[in-house]
Amino acid sequence: MPSFDVVSEVDMHEVTNAVDQANREVGTRFDFKESNASYERNDNIITMKAQSEFQLKQMLDILQTKLHKRGVDITCIEQAEPELVGREARQNLTLRQGVDAPLARKIVKIIKDSKTKVQAAIQGEKVRVTGKKRDDLQSVISLLKESKLDLPLQYDNFRD
Repeated sequence: MPSFDVVSEVDMHEVTNAVDQANREVGTRFDFKESNASYERNDNIITMKAQSEFQLKQMLDILQTKLHKRGVDITCIEQAEPELVGREARQNLTLRQGVDAPLARKIVKIIKDSKTKVQAAIQGEKVRVTGKKRDDLQSVISLLKESKLDLPLQYDNFRD
C-alpha cells in the first residue's frame, strides 16, 4: 500500500553555514564595529550576543535572511526573550524539529476530518499516512499544505 511520512526537519549543516555567514557579516558591518556582537550555535540553540536589544533585532534580521537564502524555513525558529546582563544583551533562538504530540494529533484530526480514504498513525516524531490510492495521498499532502500549521512540514519516504 502506498504511504508517506509527515516530518519536520531542519538541515543543520545549512544552519551552521548561515550562522557562519551572519557572523562574518556582523564582523564587517560598520554599525557593529567594536561591539563584540556574535552568534553561537550549540545543537538546536543559536545564541546571539550584542551590546543592546536594538542590535539583537538587527542580528535576528541578518540571521533570518541568511537562513532563508540557504533554504531553511524560518518559521521553525522559536525566540526567547532578550536578556540584559550588565553591558551585554543575549537572546536564544531554538530550532524546533520533529512533530510533537499535540501537533501530530492535530494533523491526524485534519486528515480524518477530510473524509479521505487514508489512515494516519503517529510514529514517534512523524506521522505516517497510508492509503490504497496514490491520488488520495497526494490530496492529503495538498490538504496539509493548505492548513496553517505553526511548524514547517516536509513529506518524505513516499512509497508506492
